[in-house]
Order: sequence, then C-alpha cells, then structure tokens
Amino acid sequence: MNHLKVKVPAVLLFLVLSVVLAMAATVSGTVTDTMCKAKHMIPGKTPAECARECVKQGAQWTLVSGEKTYMLTGDAAKISAVAGKKVTVTGDLKGTTLAVKTITETK
Repeated sequence: MNHLKVKVPAVLLFLVLSVVLAMAATVSGTVTDTMCKAKHMIPGKTPAECARECVKQGAQWTLVSGEKTYMLTGDAAKISAVAGKKVTVTGDLKGTTLAVKTITETK
C-alpha cells in the first residue's frame, strides 16, 4: 500500500510535466503577416515595411517556416522589430498559434 502512495504522485507529476513540455516549442523562420505571407505585395516597400503596413491594416503577425505558417501572439512591438527577418521563436504552441516568449534574429 505504501508503494502505491509513492507511485501515484510520481506518475501524476510525470504526466503534468509531459503536457507542459509538449506545449513548449522552438521554431525558426521569417516574420511576416497573414496577408502577404512569404510574398510581399506593396511595390517599393521592403518585406519589413510591407508586413508592418499590412498589420496596421488588420493582418496578423505570422512566422513562415518552410511550408508551415504559424500565427504569432505576444508583444507586438518585439515582433514588429524583427519583421521581415529570419528569427528563432520560443514559446507555447497550440495548433498553429505560437505564443512568443522569446524572439531572436538569426543569420
């Protein structure tokens, strides 16, 4: 009976940690917006300028990573600062939405 009292909390702790770690993600890609994604359409604007303008007009920040696109949520000013750049994002992933904890420019 004492062995069961010790094993149950240990198993529950393992399950909780597994769920928490499964939500954490690190993804690399390019910061853009939901309107343009990888192909910016405003003539004469850089990808960063275009993405910022699209977000001002109602688009959402996204991260394009290969064939996948993730919706970015979190500190919009931090995301805007790296618009159009290649970054590595660490955060909580739920479906295709990535809640940004850290966002760092990469080369």
